[in-house]
Amino acid sequence: MLGTDDLRFFLAIADAPSLAAASRALDVSAPAVTQRLRALEERLGVHLVDRTGRHLALTDEGELIAERGRAVLDALGDLDEALAARRGRVVGHLRVVAPLGFGRAYVAPVAAAFQEAHPDVAIDLTLSDRLGGMPEGAFDLAVHVGGIAQAAPGLIARRLAPNDRVVCAAPAYLAGRAPPTAPADLRSHACIALRENDEDVTLWRFQRGDTEERVRIEPRLSSNDGEVVRGWALAGRGVILRSEWDVADDLRAGRLVRLLPDYALPEAPVVALLGAPRRARAARTRRFLDALAAALDPPPWRVPAGRAPSASRERDPPGLASAAESG
Repeated sequence: MLGTDDLRFFLAIADAPSLAAASRALDVSAPAVTQRLRALEERLGVHLVDRTGRHLALTDEGELIAERGRAVLDALGDLDEALAARRGRVVGHLRVVAPLGFGRAYVAPVAAAFQEAHPDVAIDLTLSDRLGGMPEGAFDLAVHVGGIAQAAPGLIARRLAPNDRVVCAAPAYLAGRAPPTAPADLRSHACIALRENDEDVTLWRFQRGDTEERVRIEPRLSSNDGEVVRGWALAGRGVILRSEWDVADDLRAGRLVRLLPDYALPEAPVVALLGAPRRARAARTRRFLDALAAALDPPPWRVPAGRAPSASRERDPPGLASAAESG
């Protein structure tokens, strides 16, 4: 017979790409995970997990336990939350995913403040720039920078804040160089690329009026870390295309200079994705979403230093827009 602890243990394995990752999620050693999994399989008399190299694959029996077990734990969570709501409390486990840089700067402080305000909520914040690689059911709420044309099946999207993209460089790089006056001029400049998600990061697209201009850059430097890319630009190593939230302070302080101001780039709004309708309705998810939306209204990167945004109190949860509506 399976208990709730068994289900939570096995779901941690089901949601992890490897036993090592599962051991980190469970905060126990990898041998301990292997031993407990083997004991669980022997007790049930079925094989639950196939190990192919460093990766895990659930057997049919494993898939059944993961699917039914998740439903059981969700139902128990709903019951706990319903009882707590009658006492005016917010409870439960909230799993949040956010991009590395943006998550550190804007999501982590909200998570800490929210948990302090609601001590019966446990928050697990995972920072990752590969949202597409997260397994289904691995999060209750994910923050994505860049907007989405269409949310994956079963996900609900809500736009949280505007965020433009800009092309910029440090004064040290521009010294003695003619700044670009048209996108095509970037081909003669040292450009720096940020490899993120699955985007074609060397194709930069500009809009002026009704005309779109595309430039294929040949980066002299590239990295998958936005902080590294920004650091290279600040050091005068070349031209970068970055989100407004990441470089707004540098632009205001003159550490970076905006280039091609007459051209617009595709915007990259901040969007929240909710794992499933049941999770979207959970009080902890709705309250956290409201707290995050309040922290981003107005967008902090558009508030000059020294001018704090007006305080926002927690409001009743607004309606959640569909993916098509959030753009």
